[in-house]
Amino acid sequence: MDTITEVPQALKPKLMLWTDVNYHDMEEIEKMQSIPDLESALCRVFGVDLPEPKRGVLLELYVQTVFFCRECNFKKEQTSALLSIIKATHEANIETPLNNIEQCFKYCKELLLCHSVRRPPFSINLFNSEEVTCILNYIYNCYVRHYKLYKYIFTPQLKLDLSLTYSGIPDQDEPTMENSSALDVENEPEGATLGSQSELKGLIEREVREQMTLVSGQMDQRMKDIADQHKSTPNSPQPNQKAKKH
Repeated sequence: MDTITEVPQALKPKLMLWTDVNYHDMEEIEKMQSIPDLESALCRVFGVDLPEPKRGVLLELYVQTVFFCRECNFKKEQTSALLSIIKATHEANIETPLNNIEQCFKYCKELLLCHSVRRPPFSINLFNSEEVTCILNYIYNCYVRHYKLYKYIFTPQLKLDLSLTYSGIPDQDEPTMENSSALDVENEPEGATLGSQSELKGLIEREVREQMTLVSGQMDQRMKDIADQHKSTPNSPQPNQKAKKH
C-alpha cells in the first residue's frame, strides 16, 4: 500500500520544564536504582506503548539519560527538562524517513538555549554554560552518532521504483504489421518470436550504450574545460598589475 512520505518540518523550540515528567514523577524516578525498575517507571511516565525492538531502544535512551543526569548531579527540574528535550529531539528525528540530521541538531540546540538563558517568558537559565556543554557532548555521542540507527528502527523504509522509457521502441498496445491478424500471430513460428525478442534486447542495449557514451563525453568535456580554466588562471594578468616599460 502506498504511503505519503513526510518531509522534515521546521520546529519551534519552547520551554519544557515539567512538560512530560512532573515533580511527583521525578520523585518516583529518583527512588529507582535498578535498570528494570527505571524502565518500568519511565515507560509509565512517557506512556511508551511500542513493539520490540522500538520499545527497548527508546527506554534505553531514557534510562541512559537519567544515569547521565545523576552523574552530573542535576536537580529534579533539570532532569525533567533534559528528558523532555531528548524526547522532542527523538520525535523530530523519526517524524520523517528522510535525512533531517541538521534540522534535528539545530532544534536540539535551540531547546537547550531556551533553558540556559534568562529571558522570561521565552527562556530560563536552568542550565549554566558548562552544563550545556556537557549536555551537547552527551547528546552528540549517545544520539547524533547513532542517528541513522534510530532512523532505521523507528521509520518506514523507502524503496525507489524506477522505470525507463526508451525512444524508438513501438508501444506494445499499438497495432503492427506482425500482430494485425490474430491468425498470423497464432501461426507465427516460435523462432520468429525469439528473434523479435533478441532484436528488442539488442535495440535497448544499443540505446543504453549511446546514452552512456553521450553522458561520458559530456563529463569528459566538462572536466577538460575546468582543467583548462585552472591552467589559464595563473597566467591571467592581475587587475592592478602595470605593464613594464621597455
